[in-house]
Amino acid sequence: MSEPENSGDSLVLERTPVEGSCPRCGAEELRRYPVIAETGWLEVVKCQNCLLSTERTPWNRLGPIQLLVDMI
Repeated sequence: MSEPENSGDSLVLERTPVEGSCPRCGAEELRRYPVIAETGWLEVVKCQNCLLSTERTPWNRLGPIQLLVDMI
């Protein structure tokens, strides 16, 4: 089987830099981004070096999809 060609339309998740350092490894590589977990969508702040979650807050119930009823 051959690999499908990259059409250039790939999804990229923006990881917003956050000030501070990781309490575990000390790296100053904290980023904020949405993730799906067993409890639903969360917005997390994670160390990009050791992947420790320093903050986890509930996000939109359908993640990146917003319903009109949620905006009322």
